[in-house]
Amino acid sequence: MTGSTPAGHAPTLEMVAARAGVSRATVSRVVNGSPKVSPEVTEVVQAAITALNYVPNRAARSLASRRTQAIALIVPESAARVFDDPFFASIVQGAALALAGTEYTLNMLIESELDPDKTRRYLLGGNVDGALVVSHHTGDHSFAHLSRSLPLVFGGRPLGPEESSGYTVDVDNEHGAEAAAQHLIDTGRTRLATIAGPQDMPPGVDRLHGFTSVVGRAGLADDLVDFGDFTAASGAAAMRRLLERAPELDGVFAANDQMAMGALSALADAGRSVPGDVAVVGFDDDRYAATAMPPLTTVRQPSSEMGAEMARKLVRLIAGEDVESATILPTELVVRQSG
Repeated sequence: MTGSTPAGHAPTLEMVAARAGVSRATVSRVVNGSPKVSPEVTEVVQAAITALNYVPNRAARSLASRRTQAIALIVPESAARVFDDPFFASIVQGAALALAGTEYTLNMLIESELDPDKTRRYLLGGNVDGALVVSHHTGDHSFAHLSRSLPLVFGGRPLGPEESSGYTVDVDNEHGAEAAAQHLIDTGRTRLATIAGPQDMPPGVDRLHGFTSVVGRAGLADDLVDFGDFTAASGAAAMRRLLERAPELDGVFAANDQMAMGALSALADAGRSVPGDVAVVGFDDDRYAATAMPPLTTVRQPSSEMGAEMARKLVRLIAGEDVESATILPTELVVRQSG
């Protein structure tokens, strides 16, 4: 076999072909993973690639295949919210790990508040092969119309029939909230409240419905509800309002751990002991839950697996495979010292 790399020049496809003693087309087939090349020839070509330290020209391959080998992960939230909430880190970690064994890179896009159409223009500009959308609100499924041009997977179910197009991966939010409410009842709490999430988001709606359905079936009042935006500050503010409305309350379910942390702070400021006076249950089992004071009883959702399953589903969609439209992952109650 002949062929070498001239000093100062990056190896080319032609150089690999010359060293391996095959045609340029054969090298191209090996680089692109074609099954039409025999294992013996593939081995020779791979040896030449290694010897020359050849790296395929992604730009040229993209032009030929109309693939960018890039996937966007879109979060329609402010940058402050994204970097404060551990949920997003888990989603990114899961998606990145699932893509590690593929040729795809992950580009994270935080929705621009000043120019909300900026992300859509980027997606339609041929920059990525598909997109993952997490933490969407009502209206964010306007991304769904892009599915005619771009494979999309949403983290969370659509809120209405008008937003039902596309593919989703979600957790069993309603069942998780039901488990939280039942736990508070089983531990003897009789005046229950909930700090619900935004009602323009699927988790906010489903977790509120799961909680109130169990409390109502138990014959307890289910009207002690306040709302937050999944941040600790909003959880603290909601907890203060609930205490003003019902000083006798003895159990609280917060629709995520960040709001539960805020509730713990507000209860401490009000001189209420946890769980002695008020039991608190959160939702997520994020990385702060086990080290809270007291350690937080919560509903564990598999956030990292959610990100991974979204990525796997999107890769299959891009490849043109048949994929089920909706995937639901289970939740689990984790009992600690807060309730």
